[in-house]
Amino acid sequence: MKKFYERFSPEQIRELFLVVLIALVIVVFSTQVEGYFNVSFINRMSTSVAIIAVLAVGQTLVFLTRNFDLSIGSIVGVTAYIVGQQLTRFPNMNPIVTVLLAVGLGILMGSINGVLVAYGRVPSIITTISTLAIYRSFLVEYSKAIPITTNNLPRWAVDLNKLSLLTIGGVELRVLFLIMLVIVIIFQLVLSYLRFGRRLYAIGSNPTAAKVAGFPDRNIIFLAFLLSGALAGLAGFMYLVRFGNIMVLAGIGLEFASIAAVVVGGVSNSGGSGTVIGALLGAVMIDLLENSLYRTMAVSEFWRDAILGMLILLAVAIDHVFIGRLRKVWAQAGFLMQSEEEQQKPEVSSNGE
Repeated sequence: MKKFYERFSPEQIRELFLVVLIALVIVVFSTQVEGYFNVSFINRMSTSVAIIAVLAVGQTLVFLTRNFDLSIGSIVGVTAYIVGQQLTRFPNMNPIVTVLLAVGLGILMGSINGVLVAYGRVPSIITTISTLAIYRSFLVEYSKAIPITTNNLPRWAVDLNKLSLLTIGGVELRVLFLIMLVIVIIFQLVLSYLRFGRRLYAIGSNPTAAKVAGFPDRNIIFLAFLLSGALAGLAGFMYLVRFGNIMVLAGIGLEFASIAAVVVGGVSNSGGSGTVIGALLGAVMIDLLENSLYRTMAVSEFWRDAILGMLILLAVAIDHVFIGRLRKVWAQAGFLMQSEEEQQKPEVSSNGE
């Protein structure tokens, strides 16, 4: 039992529970929808989940500092449109330059959020609701309601969505899914091993103690929003190559999906707890549920949104009740194991014998 407590954490137990829940969703819908789980469904989902997962990684960084980023859907829309517009004007633009342009636009908009929250001390929910509206209004004015269409994009941008690097039994490893995997791995390592990651957890767990310890909390919060914006910019590029046709409504609702993913994935809305792997599993769960409900014609769009909302409430309740109790059990087990180790130590007399 001691090895079990040392090897696993409450967060890992929750992630394992989420894996089981994902499998259960697949089994249930397989009995309700004919031909539900097939190769084409897997390939289509791998592309759609990639965008939500990349956004969820950025949202995780912000959540860990006890903040929110509600503007990322608008950042995706602005980035997708501007990058698409530049590709129609300069079809010979290098793909790497295109990605850098998307990330740069995201950094710019994320930095505005970061400055207002970290240095202006404006609550993140007020800041990002405001910039959500500002960025979306900018897109409406800038685009003049003229859509970007697939016909005007270079061939490589249109084909990138279905470009496969490896195929096993019909299941394809597509480029967008690979990009998502790289992002998840990089930021999981950052949170696990780099000082920046540990400081994110420290600031979210106890902001006062982190400040007393001399952490540059404002700089770290700013950087979290900057990275969230950068990843939203990257997601904007992925959105462009996936859909091709970009209008002023592009990206609406993605902020809701990303928040749902991180909350369902076990990233605490109180900060200081959660992992990128958990956010990825949450993104898979949200996207799987959306795609499954969409294929169930008996469920209306209204009820699909309602079910996702209920899922968020359930995840928050589980975090506060179930995971909270698990943490108490682990803490008590750690105390008992420490007591046992002290009892097993040989007693030493005052004269050193």
